[in-house]
Amino acid sequence: MKQDSSSAEQYWRRNLQIIFSYLVVWFAVSFGCGIVFVDELNQFNLFGFKLGYWFANQGSILVFCVLTIGYAVRMSRLDNEFDVHE
Repeated sequence: MKQDSSSAEQYWRRNLQIIFSYLVVWFAVSFGCGIVFVDELNQFNLFGFKLGYWFANQGSILVFCVLTIGYAVRMSRLDNEFDVHE
């Protein structure tokens, strides 16, 4: 019984680490690139738009979608590792 509790705690600890790391990346891209570093990024163009503008309007959404897919893949691997998959 102790082994199951320890395994569950380890599973949730790893799950929270994954969530936290993805939230940090999303915050860095949406807040950092879209607000803080917008003047530096606006010196470059992407598809005819200033890069800072692009990150504020499209880039953070695109990164969010990629992170969502990445989270699903990583959680699938974690579920298989701890044998809690469906």
